[in-house]
Amino acid sequence: MSTYSGPVFEMAHRQFETIPDYIEIPHHERPRILMPKRAVTVACPIHRDDGTVAVFEGYRVQHHLTFGPTKGGTRYAANVDLGEIAALAIWMSWKCALAGLPYGGAKGGIAVDPYSLSKRELEALSRRYMQEMIPFVGPHTDVPAPDMGTNEQVMAWFMDTYSMYQGKTVTEVVTGKPVSVGGTVGRREATGRGVAHLVGRSLERLGISPQGATAIVQGYGNVGSVSALTLAEMGVKILGVSDHTACYFDPKGLDLAAIEEHVARRGVLVGYSTEAAFDPAELLVQPCDILIPAAVERVIDAEVAARLKCRILAEGANGPTTPEADGVLDARGDVFVLPDILCNSGGVIVSYFEWVQDIQRLFWEEDEVKRRANQILDRAFHQVLERVERDGVSHRMAAMAIGVEKVRDGKRKRGLFP
Repeated sequence: MSTYSGPVFEMAHRQFETIPDYIEIPHHERPRILMPKRAVTVACPIHRDDGTVAVFEGYRVQHHLTFGPTKGGTRYAANVDLGEIAALAIWMSWKCALAGLPYGGAKGGIAVDPYSLSKRELEALSRRYMQEMIPFVGPHTDVPAPDMGTNEQVMAWFMDTYSMYQGKTVTEVVTGKPVSVGGTVGRREATGRGVAHLVGRSLERLGISPQGATAIVQGYGNVGSVSALTLAEMGVKILGVSDHTACYFDPKGLDLAAIEEHVARRGVLVGYSTEAAFDPAELLVQPCDILIPAAVERVIDAEVAARLKCRILAEGANGPTTPEADGVLDARGDVFVLPDILCNSGGVIVSYFEWVQDIQRLFWEEDEVKRRANQILDRAFHQVLERVERDGVSHRMAAMAIGVEKVRDGKRKRGLFP
């Protein structure tokens, strides 16, 4: 595993190591299941607006292609590295398998702060990255999607760049595109809606009414904001929200409509309020029924886990809880965990729908998209809980075991070529 390093990859590796003994995978099979099939590193030079040339490093990791093409987002962030991208690709594999999608996991990224670029520079970098990736991606090889720091517009640039090189429009090469150029209705909201839907199922399971229940959302980006708004529509009171610029908390509940109006104008939370300003380091440990970490990896460590005062931990982000924190939560036994590969899978599920619709050139109404997505989420949710009850394992172990088992069985049945 010398190609991959860093705390996020180490976390994904350690999570995987808890599974093979439980589901009795022979030692000699384990590296083939965990090791990514392919990793690509590219240099992406662009002309800056001041006339200088800047070079940014880009990555794409494809974990396995056992069931079909790989699938995964593209992240623009200053601290992105190959190890983090590999970890995210591995988690995506278990996520797709748990949901029953015909994909392996992938992830891509560029080490850049997207907010430091002008729109012209962002377009130039996005197109150059896709140009470098053309030999390695395609509708039946690897289908990129948005992630942190990217959006519908970036996906449109990706699709257009790929299409220009093919000499025809290939909408199915990426998902998360604007509806006007082959995207599907409901894709942008899909991850957040999925989080809220599974929180609703968890509340039912625990006998808690959403009317009067309370929630805190860390990370008020696409996933966090849609989760908060959807939960508020269900009657849940939102006590706290944060992003990388500001944090707000009010035990009486925040005015979510006013926050949305502010974010629509400013793009970020900063400047919304001085009265509700709060210490972001303490937000996660405030009393609430539902805690949604929807920002970045590894925000809940063992110390934070010991101090959590929530009943449901709904992981909107990828990898927000460390293995040490999992141990603390398992010992506590009073927190209902919705693990990331289940909780935030609504996005890849609706991305799958977009891919299918693009291939068929037949598009669905939003009600059908939501109905089908909820159906898949409910099936995965019940499979995980049945496994928990049958084997007495944690929610994360049950979810990962289902995903790993499907990947292992697929590799066994296909065999090893040549």
